[in-house]
Amino acid sequence: MPTARDNADQPLLNKVPAPLDAGIAVGGIGAANEVVARLKDLLAKKNQRETPARRKSNELLRKSLRAHAKENMREAALLALDATKIDPTSGQAFHMLAIALEKLGELSKAFHMYEKAFQIDPTDPELYLNLGLAAWKLKMLDGAEKFFRVYIDMRPDSSSGYNNLAAVLRDKGQFEEAITTLQAAIARLPDQPNLWNTVGTVLAERGDFDQAETFYREALRLEPKFGRALHNIGFARSHQGDLEEAARYYEAALPQAESEHDRLEINHALAMCWVGLGDLKRGWPLYETRLHPRFRSSLLYGLRAPKWTGEDLTGKTMLLVGEQGLGDEIMFASVIPDLLERLGPTGKLLIASDKRLSPLFARSFAGTTCGNHIDRRHNGKGLRLVPWATGNLAPDVFAPFGSALPFLRTNLEAFRLDRGFLVPDTARVASFRERIAALGPGLALGVCWRSMMLTTERQKYYGALSYWAKALKQDGLKLINLQYGDCAAELKEARERYGLEIHHFEDLDLKNDLDGAAALSAACDLMVSAPTAAAALSAAVGTDTWFLVAGSVWPQLGTDHYPWYPRTRVISPKIFGDWDDAMAKLRAALAARLDAAAAA
Repeated sequence: MPTARDNADQPLLNKVPAPLDAGIAVGGIGAANEVVARLKDLLAKKNQRETPARRKSNELLRKSLRAHAKENMREAALLALDATKIDPTSGQAFHMLAIALEKLGELSKAFHMYEKAFQIDPTDPELYLNLGLAAWKLKMLDGAEKFFRVYIDMRPDSSSGYNNLAAVLRDKGQFEEAITTLQAAIARLPDQPNLWNTVGTVLAERGDFDQAETFYREALRLEPKFGRALHNIGFARSHQGDLEEAARYYEAALPQAESEHDRLEINHALAMCWVGLGDLKRGWPLYETRLHPRFRSSLLYGLRAPKWTGEDLTGKTMLLVGEQGLGDEIMFASVIPDLLERLGPTGKLLIASDKRLSPLFARSFAGTTCGNHIDRRHNGKGLRLVPWATGNLAPDVFAPFGSALPFLRTNLEAFRLDRGFLVPDTARVASFRERIAALGPGLALGVCWRSMMLTTERQKYYGALSYWAKALKQDGLKLINLQYGDCAAELKEARERYGLEIHHFEDLDLKNDLDGAAALSAACDLMVSAPTAAAALSAAVGTDTWFLVAGSVWPQLGTDHYPWYPRTRVISPKIFGDWDDAMAKLRAALAARLDAAAAA
């Protein structure tokens, strides 16, 4: 049996909407409803052979079922827990307890209760389905796959097993096996809309949104009120650049949502559409969905202070806590000067960020107290702690960085910046400029081509180095490496295979020394990057920064640049993921920049 465990290094990402299917943690096809219905029928029948303990336990289970029907999951869990204490041999009691705990978001505890139920009755097929789904939510993909395969053997005519297995295989990057699994299932069960829908999610993860939409629409034809298919058509349309139509599909999906998980996912996607269209007054409040404890990738905060909701801050102590990825912490930090103004001369601003940003933030925002946050895992979710914000630093209110946006960035005019908001070390900037000048003549172009976290879900958003070479191989460019993490093999490939010399300063750790990375970025004439933390850092110090993206992205706020920074540009292909088109545009833009520099 696999065991549940937390991974403290797992990235905390939730800014990219995800397709809804039956396998991911946002409401997969489990057997909770079937188990509840079966248990209700079983308990309705009188059994003269029941022991006194089983009789009392079953009475508690009946009450638990009534609480579950009223969606009072806490009461349902407590009653089921009492039932297990009275009769520890009741697999149904442990199964009911697990279902209630899972709906409360207590994933690790739910998984252990499913295990106990399994030990009592390993012949229950629905238990394998629910165990698989719980394992999946805890990122235990191998265990989830095993449970779903057993369920398929026990219930070969149920679409749920095939659906969830295919989606797990997709998340493991085994796309062809996922498609094969679904093809076989559709041949057996051609009228099951969830199977067609999940084919679409596999294709979407490969970046083929046009084909994915075809399968989503077939699922919708089979079930016209299929909320997940409506959501996923919106998902596909958003990646094809039609945010207005995507928003219409998301809005149509909301009344048809099958669960709270689905409603949260749809609301988050709708928020991204509205923000991406520049409709900030509607978008930002809904963007708070990302913090809901039941949202698929929400971050929990272990803080005593209440969350700031826009009230007057004059003279107060406020704790601003970084959230999501490193790039988001940098981008959202553009609101800090506004918060300082609202706090006034008698107020205090505490900034808890990634520890690598603390020196840079301390230099950039005079009068603030800067420290780092600490990350832990709890029930499969990130838990953020700020242990130093106590005593005379105890805050009156706190806010995740992004939660200041609804009050400080209500329209595009509020984003106007004439210079960078992060201040690099001037001595280190001067030193890097000297080193870059020593490399010879040419436009100093900083480059970063990918994120460090190339998960199955994220790969489609980054072009391979082979594509970048087509745009970067031009006379007059002096390439400076700003790609963080281990990229030695890629630098060698660029040099030996593509004839690109990307200069790398060995004494600078671009991943951990962000103060140094900021200085190197400031020393470059121009930065071209995928949407990464390196790009955010470059743009935040005021360097002219071009974002190369697979398709239009929500931080553009409906513009052709990133309004969060003073000097940015977005280069994207006409069709999502068409890297040949994107690189042709980048090559032309760089050639024009070189011509302008030569004419100056």
